[in-house]
Amino acid sequence: MQKKNATVHLLILDPSQNDAETLVSLMRNSGYATRAHRITSEEDLEESVKTSNWDLLLARDVEQDVAPDTALATVRRMDKDIPVVLLTDTFDRDRITSFMKAGGKATVPGDFQDLLMLVIKRELGNLEDRRRRRALEAHLREAEQRCQLLLESSKDAIAYINDGMHIYANQSYLEFFGYDDVDELMCIPVLDTLDSKSQDSFKEFMKSFTSEGADGKTLNCVARRSDNQEMSVTLQASTATYDGEPCTQLIIQPEHSDAELEEKLKQISSQDLLTGLFNRQHLMEALSKVIVKAGETNTSGSLAYIALDNFQQIKREIGIAGADLLLGDVANKLRENTAADATIARLSDDAFCILAYPIEESEMVKSSQALLKAIDDHLFDISGRSVHITVSIGITSITENSPKGVDVLGRAHTASDEVRKQEGHENGNGLLVYSPAAFEKLDEDNSAEAIQRALDEDRFRLLFQPVINLRGEGEEHYEAFVRMLDKDNEEVSPYDFLPPSGPSDMAVKIDRWVVLQTIKQLSSHRSKGHDTRLFLNVTAETIQDKTFTPWLSVALKSARLPGDSLIFQIREGDATTYMKQAREFAKALRELRCKISVSQFGCALNPMNTLKHVEVDYVKIDGSFTEEIQKSDEAKEQVKEMVQTLQSMGKLTIIPLVESAALLATLWQAGVNYIQGYYLQAPVPEMNFDFSEQ
Repeated sequence: MQKKNATVHLLILDPSQNDAETLVSLMRNSGYATRAHRITSEEDLEESVKTSNWDLLLARDVEQDVAPDTALATVRRMDKDIPVVLLTDTFDRDRITSFMKAGGKATVPGDFQDLLMLVIKRELGNLEDRRRRRALEAHLREAEQRCQLLLESSKDAIAYINDGMHIYANQSYLEFFGYDDVDELMCIPVLDTLDSKSQDSFKEFMKSFTSEGADGKTLNCVARRSDNQEMSVTLQASTATYDGEPCTQLIIQPEHSDAELEEKLKQISSQDLLTGLFNRQHLMEALSKVIVKAGETNTSGSLAYIALDNFQQIKREIGIAGADLLLGDVANKLRENTAADATIARLSDDAFCILAYPIEESEMVKSSQALLKAIDDHLFDISGRSVHITVSIGITSITENSPKGVDVLGRAHTASDEVRKQEGHENGNGLLVYSPAAFEKLDEDNSAEAIQRALDEDRFRLLFQPVINLRGEGEEHYEAFVRMLDKDNEEVSPYDFLPPSGPSDMAVKIDRWVVLQTIKQLSSHRSKGHDTRLFLNVTAETIQDKTFTPWLSVALKSARLPGDSLIFQIREGDATTYMKQAREFAKALRELRCKISVSQFGCALNPMNTLKHVEVDYVKIDGSFTEEIQKSDEAKEQVKEMVQTLQSMGKLTIIPLVESAALLATLWQAGVNYIQGYYLQAPVPEMNFDFSEQ
């Protein structure tokens, strides 16, 4: 039920404890694992900002002990990268402008929850980008230092030039040209290190290199040392940066006779031997360069993924040798119908790609439609036999906002696959343009429809993960998880398809499907002699559904299953938001002898308060604590104190996300009752864990 996002550490500036809890619940319901702290004084603000690493500060713009402007000023003064978002009651242009000028990231009407979540998502994404950039800059500095050491120690003669002048040369370069000090060389133009006959050739070479930007371009020329000794060399040029400025890297090597052989080997390594087209490796290198160029120049390119329809069936009919001939003929058709400056590559048995840059998407679509028709209209002659073949083409644009090369290729591949899912193109022979909005964003208007369709088509699956008694008492507990097979047959959580605020009837449907199916499986499993109990997660909508427990009573009786074999698990955020309903829900379940558990515990502003009102048997501490106890002794003590407090209240404690054996000693010492995680077993379709070995 919980989306697996990194834990968000949230500061809240709000005079109302209830309103602050609502913000935490909104975050949790939107899929963010959230740890929050409500600021109560300026001293608390100072200490919190100074000692912890916070991801976001939400400040309500009302009169309170600590003003939002004070909080913002404190964050700026302490030079902390914490996005501050102001929650307002009314639109006040001057107020919004002054807050943003002071360094605030956004202002949002407090009751516009959908807008607030969009702003939060944006700011958390921007924060992650800034943190990643800082980390990358640190890595870059380290890499530059290592590169400098490699340059200094390299046996190759390497220099960097800008505007025809040396700006750097390594020791091998100095020795090659007979200079003792790099400062001597800094005043000498590159032309002065060449003989008079090679100078004009070098000028033309650099002019061509600058216009084409082709790294690895070489020139055979004659170099002249400081003692006027001349020697034939091969000069290789590549684009580079030095001290952040663009320049050209030169590598000087004595001329040798195998340069032509090396060039031939390079050409062969980038070629598909069957068709003579480029291979996948060359395409991916070219694609990466185009993505960089698109980002630097704000221009567009395009990639077409061309899949041969029903190729395996045709291959069986004409044989392997015939298939090879067919692929060669298809490659020729691609050459005939593709611009000369485009890159054509063969990716696999039945797939080709065309990379064009610069080009507008509309032009690529037009040329691809012509290619589609040309192949459809053509009869290929394979060993005296006529073969008709069609293709499905997926097209994606390459812009300044494009992802990595492999993801761009994946987009074109996805569009090509989708052709066969369109009406009238079940056998292919069509073209589709990839739209990120259509393929990457779930439309909340039809999310309920997608879930209902999955229910109707039996595309729901149950998985079970053991919950182990750390005290070795041999109990058999599992937690049940539901997965839905999406349109690509990938397992996803159906709860992820629901927007934060509903739809409630669909959430209830999912919960009831899970309960009914687990009751059936558990009844069968217990009939084989297992005294097994199951943790079942339920949503806030089920907690509020007064018809659920009467329905459950009938289901238990039909399966002849004792109520205490089921442990219903509700999220702390839901219990806090719907305190009265959660209390009544727990009471009704107890009348059926069922047990109650609260999960994601410890993230509310006052977690122990929930347990005073909602009677539970088990408490599953939030997974963010599991992550933190591996990083600091302070977190270990915090968890230990929490466990002791809960056990003094008669609650059994569970720690999830146990991924390694190293954690076990810490959890044992903390007195934890149960553990759960991939170290023990990942969720699987069967209840097959051997509890006797624990």
